[in-house]
This record gives sequence, structure tokens and C-alpha cells, in this order.
Amino acid sequence: MAKVAFIGLGVMGYPMAGHLKVKGGHDVTVYNRTAAKAEDWAKKFGGRAAATPAEAAKDADFVFVCVGNDDDLRSVTITETGVLAGMKPGAILIDNTTASAEVARELDAAAREKGVGFIDAPVSGGQAGAENGVLTVMCGGDEATFEKARPVIDAYARMVGLMGPAGAGQLTKMMNQICIAGLVQGLAESIHFGKQAGLDIEKVIEVISKGAAGSWQMENRYKTMNAGKYDFGFAVDWMRKDLDIVLTEARRNGAKLPVTALVDQFYGDVQAMGGKRWDTSSLLARLEKK
Repeated sequence: MAKVAFIGLGVMGYPMAGHLKVKGGHDVTVYNRTAAKAEDWAKKFGGRAAATPAEAAKDADFVFVCVGNDDDLRSVTITETGVLAGMKPGAILIDNTTASAEVARELDAAAREKGVGFIDAPVSGGQAGAENGVLTVMCGGDEATFEKARPVIDAYARMVGLMGPAGAGQLTKMMNQICIAGLVQGLAESIHFGKQAGLDIEKVIEVISKGAAGSWQMENRYKTMNAGKYDFGFAVDWMRKDLDIVLTEARRNGAKLPVTALVDQFYGDVQAMGGKRWDTSSLLARLEKK
């Protein structure tokens, strides 16, 4: 059992912290910007709630962070009340936020100054993956720190891998989002085409999902897409945030991402339709708009 702090109890962080307590058996203290949510978590799982990130991190062996974006991340890590102000030398900071590689390297440097280890560890698998403890975790950092952190991360993961030095986890998550953007648009166009052609979508997908066209998105989203229901996964607002990170990094490293850039614009159209909180499969709704 380790002493663990978890900062950020959103739709992902709340269950992830729960797995660290229940499945991992760790002593967990949480912090959330909305204090009532932290108190609710503590009551449900039997951990403790802290008034600041620094207080939550005090004496912890491992500190997890899962917040919204780069600025949110900085506010709970490198400020006077951030976790680095409370962490002890030798502790490890694990960041599950999907953020930029730049901020990951910034936090790695700040952690080193404090004698603290750092792993950028964005996750994939969505809310369902977090709730079921089967997330894929893409890590960046040095190998020794990763090996210490991995058994703790395992509490909410089914796959954990070290991708390279600090920032490599975030770059891997960017590749993940590039793949998802193209796959969902292709699936949306295929279903739209099939409907226009008068085909039975259920029958078609049953066949083509077993061939080269098959994907996780097809297996898990085609039924809800075909029914016009879009409240089963990762929100469009968050996907656009992620794709902005991707496209910013691409401008920096010279990568050419024409499909990703186009799908990002399509998600902008979905937002304009009122679909900010719809899941990413709602690209079909854009095609079906009259």
C-alpha cells in the first residue's frame, strides 16, 4: 500500500481515484476544485479530501493529476498551492491529463528541481474505460521512475507502456487522437452512404466489421450512430481541445495532417449544431443535417 494523492475528480479522475483506493488498496487523498465533489468521493470510497493540491500531496508517495488543459495543469502543480509545493523528495508525479508535450517537459524540469520524479501519462478508453479500470496509459519519462509508478497505475489500466522521455506519452496520445478522428469520419460517411443507398446498416456492419474495415469504433459505436444517439462517449468539446493540441504540435514539427485538420473543422460544425457535449461519433449528425 502506498500513500497516494489524486487531483481532479472529473468523469475520468473520479473513478480512476476510486480504483486506486479499492483495487489498488492504497491510502488515497483527493482534491477537486469543487470541494463538494471531493467530499462526496471521500464518503463513497473512504479516503480523505484536502483543501489544496499541496495539502493533498503532502507525504504522498505518488501524486496523480487529471485536469482539463495546460493552464489547469499548471495551476494545480507549479503554483504556491500546487502539488509540487507539497511533495516530498523521491515522490512521483503522474499526470493523466491530455495536454501538450511542451507542458509535460516543463513539469518534468520543475519536478527535477524539487527532487521529484515525473511521468506524463495520458489515457485512452473514455469514461467507460475509467469506470471499468481498463484504460490504456501512454507514458513518458525515465525508465526507473516508470517502473516504480507502473504497479500503482495498473489499478486503473489494462495496458501501460513507456513511450520514451518526458513528453512522449503526450505525443503518443496525439497519434491516438489522429487515428480516432479519421476512423470516426470514415465510419460516419460509410453509415451515411449505406442509408442513402437503402441498405440494412445492421446487416452490413455485421459483415464488414469482421474484415479489413473493422475497428473499435465500428464495433462499439455503429449501433448508437445508426440510432442517432450521441451521448455514449468522449465529448466533441474535448476532442476539439485534443485536436488543437495535435495541430499545434504538427505546425511545430512539420507533420502534414490534412485529414485531421478537416475533421477538426467538421467537429466545429457539430459544435455549431449544438453538439458540444455529444460524443465524437456525432460526425454522422453533421452529414445527416438537412
